[in-house]
Amino acid sequence: MCRHLGYLGPAVPIAALVHDPPHSLLRQSYQPRDMRGGGTVNVDGYGVGWYPAPGGPAVRYRRTGTLWSDENLAALSRVLVSGAVLAAVRSATVGMPVVETACAPFTDGRWLFSHNGRVAGWPGSVADLAKALPVADLLTLDAPTDSALLWALVRARLATAPPAAVLASVVSEVAAAAPGSRLNLLLTNGTVLVGTTWTHSLWVRSGDGAVTVSSEPLDDDPRWREVPDGHVVTADQTTVDVQPMGRR
Repeated sequence: MCRHLGYLGPAVPIAALVHDPPHSLLRQSYQPRDMRGGGTVNVDGYGVGWYPAPGGPAVRYRRTGTLWSDENLAALSRVLVSGAVLAAVRSATVGMPVVETACAPFTDGRWLFSHNGRVAGWPGSVADLAKALPVADLLTLDAPTDSALLWALVRARLATAPPAAVLASVVSEVAAAAPGSRLNLLLTNGTVLVGTTWTHSLWVRSGDGAVTVSSEPLDDDPRWREVPDGHVVTADQTTVDVQPMGRR
């Protein structure tokens, strides 16, 4: 079902999030602790997005295969430094392609997006929601996957609503159309970090001018707090707000 994380705070090497912690994203790719029945390992691709300059556009690196086999990224991550990062490892849903363009993060300008989960009954269950999108958006999906469609639905609404409201509305509508879906979404523009919990795990740690949101805690720091199911978390470097998304 994938694992993902987002970070906002003082600039750090990407390795400090993805490779170095005791339960880093790298470890979660082959030894996750809390997949909740949604698979066992995350070996179908990975990606990292970051912001080379505050206020500038995001840069993305993504590949198929396993995170632990990418020696180039392991080396680069020790010299690439950023104050805003979104990274993910993928466990592909049966029947969906294992291709680079299906890997998170998805991006558009300053936005980075990831989906941890699956849309039940894909693709028929969400065909009506897809019809509301411009044809050009459908023709230019990164990949024929549920995550890419979710990103298209989110992206189409970001110009007219706050990001937390956008994620909550997309989760609500997709959950109604496709009961049994797992819809943990994660979104950042480099200044705000927004995540949802819908039948999957998500944790948040804040302090010292930084916030990290992750599918699983990266270490044993007692400041980690689990985000309850059915909630949306909105965070920046100093504040964390957790709100229910409504009744299941």
